Amino acid sequence: MDPAEYCREIETYLCGKNEGHLIRIVGPAFEQVCGWAAQGVPLKIAFRGIDRYCQRYYAKGPRRRPVRIEFCEADILDAFDDWRRAVGVSAAAGGSADPEPAPRKTPLAQHLERAIARLAPAGVGRSAAFVTAISDIVRELDLLAPDAKGARGETRARIVGRLSEIDRVLMDAALGEVDESAAAGLRQEAATELAPFGSRMPPDARARAGQSAFERLVRESLGLPVLTYD
Repeated sequence: MDPAEYCREIETYLCGKNEGHLIRIVGPAFEQVCGWAAQGVPLKIAFRGIDRYCQRYYAKGPRRRPVRIEFCEADILDAFDDWRRAVGVSAAAGGSADPEPAPRKTPLAQHLERAIARLAPAGVGRSAAFVTAISDIVRELDLLAPDAKGARGETRARIVGRLSEIDRVLMDAALGEVDESAAAGLRQEAATELAPFGSRMPPDARARAGQSAFERLVRESLGLPVLTYD
């Protein structure tokens, strides 16, 4: 995407978050946003970073002034790092030499609680097979939750290992729930997200990243949490 068009998309999205108040992205802010485009930050990931900042900003009470894009940079880059880790794209593939920060970890027990809370409504309006899969997963997570509190050593390793297995079961159920037309659209979106990185990646890594990006979009489209705990 042309950097100027990228900036317009960001400007339009930020306008919506500011309840229609338009803050033009010009001068240093324009250069800043063009830098995100050059790094390969997908638009949806930039939007997610803007959402994160605005969520905190609005939580402080009535807002006093519109949000400027400069304030959102840290959240946008954090969201970008999260995305790169999820799909397996390294900083080097994107042309950046900056080291990736270690992800902030939620305590294991809290991770399970959040996952259960997000899974509970995920089966609404879905197929019987998907609803059954969700129910079975929630039931097992409920059984794991008590042991997760203060878990150490082998107990913790067992729970973490099992979460990876359950997440694969969840993903397989999700892939079966998406029809061919929707899947084709998500694969195209995944390819667009990875376009800035593809030429710098070996074919096998590019294929893995493409599948990971596709599965991430499927997960998001169904409102499903990530169960793995790394």
